Amino acid sequence: MPESDGGEPGRRLAAVADPATYRPAPGDVPDAPGVYRFLDAFGRVVYVGKAKSLRPRLSSYFTDVAHLHPRTQQLVTSAARVDWTVVKTEVEALQLEYSWIKQYDPRFNVKYRDDKSYPWLAVTVGEEFPRVMVGRGPKRKGARYFGPYSHAWAIRETVDLLLRVFPMRSCSAGVFKRSAQIGRPCLLGYIGKCAAPCVGRVTADEHRVIVDDFVAFMSGRTTEQVRRLEREMKAAAAELDYERAARVRDDIAALRRALEKNAVVLGDGTDADVIALSEDPLEVAVQIFNVRGGRVRGQRGWVADKVDDAGTGDLVERAIVQLYDAESGEAVPREVLVPVLPDDFEAVEQWLVTRRGGRVSLRVPQRGDKASLLETVARNAGQSLVLHKTRRASDLTTRNRALEEIQVALGLDEAPLRVECYDVSNLQGTQVVASMVVFEDGLPRKGEYRRFVIKDVAGQNDVASMYETVTRRFRRMLDEQSEGGAVGGVPDPEDGPLLVDPDTGRPRKFAYAPGLVVVDGGPPQVAAAQRALGDLGIDDIPVCGLAKRLEEVWLPDQAAPVVLPRSSEGLYLLQRVRDEAHRFAITHHRSRRSRSMVESALDDVPGLGEVRRRALLTRFGSLKRLRAASVDDLAEVPGIGRRTAESIVLALQPEGAARSAP
Repeated sequence: MPESDGGEPGRRLAAVADPATYRPAPGDVPDAPGVYRFLDAFGRVVYVGKAKSLRPRLSSYFTDVAHLHPRTQQLVTSAARVDWTVVKTEVEALQLEYSWIKQYDPRFNVKYRDDKSYPWLAVTVGEEFPRVMVGRGPKRKGARYFGPYSHAWAIRETVDLLLRVFPMRSCSAGVFKRSAQIGRPCLLGYIGKCAAPCVGRVTADEHRVIVDDFVAFMSGRTTEQVRRLEREMKAAAAELDYERAARVRDDIAALRRALEKNAVVLGDGTDADVIALSEDPLEVAVQIFNVRGGRVRGQRGWVADKVDDAGTGDLVERAIVQLYDAESGEAVPREVLVPVLPDDFEAVEQWLVTRRGGRVSLRVPQRGDKASLLETVARNAGQSLVLHKTRRASDLTTRNRALEEIQVALGLDEAPLRVECYDVSNLQGTQVVASMVVFEDGLPRKGEYRRFVIKDVAGQNDVASMYETVTRRFRRMLDEQSEGGAVGGVPDPEDGPLLVDPDTGRPRKFAYAPGLVVVDGGPPQVAAAQRALGDLGIDDIPVCGLAKRLEEVWLPDQAAPVVLPRSSEGLYLLQRVRDEAHRFAITHHRSRRSRSMVESALDDVPGLGEVRRRALLTRFGSLKRLRAASVDDLAEVPGIGRRTAESIVLALQPEGAARSAP
């Protein structure tokens, strides 16, 4: 974000660069694939991008700034120059772009970072006597990796079961060397969970066969391993070697228990990675399920801030490139299933083919088990984003920082401990309602939420509706603060506002003045709220608006918005408050619309007055449930006789006869 111009903190946008001053001449930019970099006045790279053709892509940044996406506006006004590098193919552009993003860490590029270090199962196939181990962190050369997994204890339980069938080495180098020196194996060697190559019970080649079988099983070739053991068991039984047959039988049972820990999701033994996203205007959550042999073998995910105007296709592309980058060591499967194809689909697929050294299918599943699995991964991504937001909102330090950031950005005298937000909802000018939500110390106070039915505004006029809502709320505040403040009902100014009802001892919920009023909208809605407060003589409650699409904070009588950084906790809190007000308003609107539909449907029922209509609404709640009710169900409602119930059924279902419950 550009730095402040030295005035009131956060009140104005900083002095910004004019993109026309560093726009390259059209003839200078080649019409070829390449990667470009925007740099600021200090030479720092602030954005890296790629293009099939550099000329039209760079030209798109230097159109009228007012027509650009707000995040792109920030980018071009923060930069001081742009340069580019031409490459031969789109695949090379993809590789160079990712390499530069890692090198320069540009602040306008979305950067995915794992939110935790996932445990891996590794087999050190490069050693003479390979070992199996559980580890975290970066991968090393000379090892075969499986996973990642959610919990290390789950891997260790699985390995413990498998070592009974595949008794390969699992000890450290020190333990292996010490056992070889004393000529005595460790405990695992005595209980049959290690072939004890340290003391020569098996040769290096024999141990390698055990390792290969273990790797084959973990790679998804489970059926052939189980069948091999079944053949051994039958052969031992045929030779009357019942003890060996019993041991092999137990080994088969151990393998099947290990298999039960991974649910079968695809019956055709598919090897695929399934990638799904869940995003909002500020953040994106990524989830990846690793499916091997038709079973979910691993899962990982992360949440990142959205700092540019990348679409879903771009976000998918970046997740793929980071996931299968050479340094990550992640093996590319035969299939990669995604919710949306990347914009440069052919280049990304060719890059995956190059990384795998074989055919790769990058596609969006449309139906069947794979589409269902993608929906499951998407639900996990959504839950991950919700959990991330919940943890972020519930942290006291984070909430305090958010309130302090809002105070500084809006130039408030103190942190707004109580924030009220208002939103208006309507359906083409009908059933106009408004909501008021309250956050105290950064947390919602749902007991103080309020709904408003807008009566004095005709048509779809959100500005007038906002004026009426704010006026009604704060007129009520003035009334409650003055009620009971003096003998004879005449308020005494020296008593101050009365915040507690003297009759009930309960707080007067409308009597509390907020530290900040937030409205869902831009300058018109902000001006309406400010005018409503001014008409009531209230001049000490600050007002701001949060525009939904641009995520800009608007103040009264300000020509430019306050632009908070995308990673700002203050912006995150304002967004939560705004979204909660929107949700509450929509819920109220849908409820009233449903009631209106029920009432209009019952207009033709003779003898059905307001009281009985209200009783029907209370019992059934919606027109859909009312239509599904039988005559007997309707007759159970107080005041509704059987004849009236039959009339209601006929009115709601004129094409059918009255239905009686069996």
